[in-house]
Amino acid sequence: MKTYDIILVGAGASGVFASYEFTKLNTNAKILMVDSGFPIERRICPIKTGKTPTCIGCKPCAIMNGFGGAGTLSDGKYNITNNFGGNLHDYVGEEEAIELMEYVDDVLCEFDGGVAKLYSTASSDLKTIALRNDLHLLDAKVRHFGTERNIEILKKMSEYISDKVEMKWRVTVDIVEAKDGGFYLKTSDGEEYFCKDLILSAGRSGSKWISKVCKDNDIPLSSNKVDIGVRVELPAEVFKHITDDVYESKIVYQTKKYNDLVRTFCMNPNGEVVTENTNGVITVNGHSYTDPELQTENTNFALLVSNTFTEPFKDSNEYGESIARLSNMLGGGVLLQRFGDLVRGRRSSERRMQKCFTRPTLKATAGDLSLVIPKRQLDDIIEMIYALDKIAPGTANEDTLLYGVEVKFYNSVVEVNDKLETKIKGLYCVGDGSGVTHSLSQASASGIHIARILDSKY
Repeated sequence: MKTYDIILVGAGASGVFASYEFTKLNTNAKILMVDSGFPIERRICPIKTGKTPTCIGCKPCAIMNGFGGAGTLSDGKYNITNNFGGNLHDYVGEEEAIELMEYVDDVLCEFDGGVAKLYSTASSDLKTIALRNDLHLLDAKVRHFGTERNIEILKKMSEYISDKVEMKWRVTVDIVEAKDGGFYLKTSDGEEYFCKDLILSAGRSGSKWISKVCKDNDIPLSSNKVDIGVRVELPAEVFKHITDDVYESKIVYQTKKYNDLVRTFCMNPNGEVVTENTNGVITVNGHSYTDPELQTENTNFALLVSNTFTEPFKDSNEYGESIARLSNMLGGGVLLQRFGDLVRGRRSSERRMQKCFTRPTLKATAGDLSLVIPKRQLDDIIEMIYALDKIAPGTANEDTLLYGVEVKFYNSVVEVNDKLETKIKGLYCVGDGSGVTHSLSQASASGIHIARILDSKY
């Protein structure tokens, strides 16, 4: 049996930044980080290399797993705010949460070596314009590195921590037991480990695993929500006046029909729509680049409707997965529909798509989203598109493209204290897998927080 002082399970944003801080502080501990994915240099999606035009269900998905987690191949966008992206401030305090996120920003900028622009919604006229149209722009500072620069930053971080933190790839942890004042772990390759302190840092893709570990060890969980919606793609000129000003605009709208909240999410100016594979379910997301040669003529963003359930139903993620599976069943993956076809109640066909002025950046199956997304959520999304059309004319154009479905899965919230420690002493849960954070910035900040706590112990 191999023995360590600290083991991190999961190399997502929280695990990476905890490892960074352990290295910077030269923590006097023997540390191991394990992950089901690949090291960063081997995280290559076959779609990007041209080997396949669509998702073929790689296990594990290179976009979702491996060093840096789901954020590595994202558009490298970090929002510094307590207004969205999680509830870390409820555990560490509002000022401390912002300070941690600003520290994360400093680290990223140091590794970047360039001058990535910091946007802010604080002094933007967009907030006033939005309010006049019953839309609400949330305050945030936004740093955008771009997909290509984000990968290079994380490569440098991987090299930086490699002398201090041992890393093991392509294994899952099958058994976690509190034992003899520490923790016993057994991995899928048959190896056994023991550690004094255990950090569960598996991100979104590890949400089911974390829930299982908590249930096996009687750690309380509270049910969370799931966000269901579509990825919108339109000509970049439609949102240029907004993206040039604030880059990432988190806009919230309360629908008149159902009083549901709909929000924009993950805006990618001149970006591309991509697929994700979470637990075998294919959904959509978006990436964007800072290099002009890699940019497209389109901008994409998600429109998401939050769904929180009451008793007796508890499995919100299963609800989201079932809708995504239906899309996969009908379209063989992702479905694509013109907005004009959707509001007319007709499916988009290959013939209609050939006449579409907006050229899709993702190869998807033309179809009918009304056969997949429940009526209530679809009504909310249509109403939101018409609302956005008032501040960005052209959003409700016939040829605006809708990809479905986009689902944001959240782990059940793990009961932790202000140290992000569970009821079992020495067992910590951080990052998006904990249900406490829902963003790159907050997940990274939670990793810094736990590293500083454990550094004082060793």
